[in-house]
Amino acid sequence: MTRKILRGRVLSFRAEPQTPDDTQSFDYIEDGALTVSDGLIEAVGTYSDLQTQAVGTEMIDHRPHLLMAGFIDTHIHFPQVQVVASWAVQLLDWLENYTFPEETRYADATHSKMMAGRFYDQLIDHGTTTAMAYCSVHKQSADAYFEEAAKRNMRMIGGKVLMDRNAPDGLRDTPQSGYDDSKALIEEWHGTGRALYAITPRFAITSTPEQMEMAGVLAAEHPECYVQTHLSENHDEIAYTAELYPQARDYLDVYETYGLLGPKMFLGHCIHLKEREIGVIADTGSHPVFCPTSNLFLGSGLFDDAGLRSKGIINAIATDIGGGTSYSMLQTLSEGYKILQLQRQRMHAFRAFYWITRGNAVALGLQDKIGTLETGSEADIVVLNSAATPAMELRAERIETLAEELFLMQIMGDDRTIAQTYIAGVAQKGHV
Repeated sequence: MTRKILRGRVLSFRAEPQTPDDTQSFDYIEDGALTVSDGLIEAVGTYSDLQTQAVGTEMIDHRPHLLMAGFIDTHIHFPQVQVVASWAVQLLDWLENYTFPEETRYADATHSKMMAGRFYDQLIDHGTTTAMAYCSVHKQSADAYFEEAAKRNMRMIGGKVLMDRNAPDGLRDTPQSGYDDSKALIEEWHGTGRALYAITPRFAITSTPEQMEMAGVLAAEHPECYVQTHLSENHDEIAYTAELYPQARDYLDVYETYGLLGPKMFLGHCIHLKEREIGVIADTGSHPVFCPTSNLFLGSGLFDDAGLRSKGIINAIATDIGGGTSYSMLQTLSEGYKILQLQRQRMHAFRAFYWITRGNAVALGLQDKIGTLETGSEADIVVLNSAATPAMELRAERIETLAEELFLMQIMGDDRTIAQTYIAGVAQKGHV
């Protein structure tokens, strides 16, 4: 691969910012540069220091834009790309009326492949370079998802959902077939190139105890894999789960009983948790995932970020397409800011951009590979234009600090803010 130098303002987080003024948590270089080679960041520094390498090296000047690590989305549904913005009353109605009928289409391998290409185009356009996704119940949907990731050399995580009840014909597996398909997918994809696998029981409502047991077996056999599911998004969902699992102490106990909790577990939503559940999440190192646009769209409730963090829990943040309403992690931050404001919790700009880069990488245990612009990291990079729209440009005229610029993008940014997205050092926005 050709070595290249990317020039621009460089921002990379070393630790989680503790206050709005915590400038010790990141490195910022006004006239900075990154040397990229063989998919990795080879060097980081001022342009004057690195320009001696420019002889015979491709140099791409992104000034005055900001270079940051690519965004990381920790909860997204690949087969829901065509049901975003579908009207429904609440979660269970939305699943029954839109999501489940849509996901039956992914039994068709050709359809799955076509949608995978369009899905990845959206991620790249919005600056997302890594995501953890739910595929459909069909093995071919997961194959299409990972094949497209390999084509683009993206570090992606995903898995086929396990779902053997309370779903329509054509959208159910069995405990054995779900185990067999997941096992085959793990063997084929986990650790192949940049792919990683997530064992994926959709949620307790759509899995029998027998299937949950099989999911636990998979997790025990493959501790290197992630596990992802949903927890306590909606009051009706919680009540129905209690009916289906009457022996469970609470919703989380379903997953706890089958040995699914731990640092690799990502629990979507976690809005209406009981004290015992919070304690178990903290004790096991499991990760709640904040999905603000989805929580607002479906009227699910307000995520208590500060309350969970006070227990030592590391929360992730995500779009949750297609209950979520935007592929943009910037828009996700915008809506997340408002949810936290309603609870008198403050999301300042430094922590916000830490969260969608190094913060999500730390939750995934991948901070040595993604989420920063440190030497040796994989060269997944976004180029941000804080004056991407006329309204942003007008506001930017009065901006004096980096924090103000970041907050502008946090609140008003979207895909237009992403001037370019590099995947393993290759520019891909508008190039695939």
